[in-house]
Amino acid sequence: MWTHRPWQGRFVPHPLPAGERLRAYAGWCDAVEGNTTFYATPPRETVATWAEQTDPGFRFVVKFPKIVTHERRFTGVDQEVRAFLDAVEPLGPRAHALWIQLPGSFAPSDLSVLASFLRRLPGSFRYAVEVRHPAFFDDARATGALEQVLATVGAEWVPFDTTALFGSPPTSDAERDAWTKKPRVARRSIALTDRPIVRYLGRDDTARTVEGWQPWVETVVGWLREGRSPTVFVHTPDNADAPALARRFHDEVRVRIPGLAALPDPAPVEPLTLF
Repeated sequence: MWTHRPWQGRFVPHPLPAGERLRAYAGWCDAVEGNTTFYATPPRETVATWAEQTDPGFRFVVKFPKIVTHERRFTGVDQEVRAFLDAVEPLGPRAHALWIQLPGSFAPSDLSVLASFLRRLPGSFRYAVEVRHPAFFDDARATGALEQVLATVGAEWVPFDTTALFGSPPTSDAERDAWTKKPRVARRSIALTDRPIVRYLGRDDTARTVEGWQPWVETVVGWLREGRSPTVFVHTPDNADAPALARRFHDEVRVRIPGLAALPDPAPVEPLTLF
């Protein structure tokens, strides 16, 4: 995510060697979604450079490869899981959670497979699960069953809040594309552990994005007062302004929780020129 092209020359310098882009991003935010690992497990040496570019307190929420979660659905994946866990080990304390994102077709009837998989994972990492099947949000029995599976191993349920996106018809190409791809499920704001993780998707219009995240400001303030340590990822359909929006969300929470640490001061970025 830290290599997002629209951020270059705005939030991070451009040109910038690939080995320095994460360091520049970490000047804006202290957490990142590791989405590239969904498509392929990176070499261990590459992950070691991620650790070198970030402070020990930086948070990576790293996604399990799709061959494990989507293609083989936890069956016959021991080799792939071992390779993934070995690759992310250099993150050390930065590995805030390993993220198990499940496809929309993964239903409550599949929970026994997930439960078996979670029980086999090593306790040296923490885990977070994102489900997209509507039944987990609409059926109280399915909700409770998933919560029980996760609680057994101390895993978190990651809500992906798209209610702002689907609150009214799309007004941009990016929003129209998101309408065809993102899950349309109810907002969930219940934490199962001391490390809740939220994924929020707003609109390309900043005012509507800010309006849509107000319930999360209240929820996060409550979690902090309970002694939890939440991580919030702010998205928009085009993600063009995501780092600045994430900082704005953090600032809104800090108004309510003055003792909350500030985010780092980003280094100034020279504007792009034609010559």
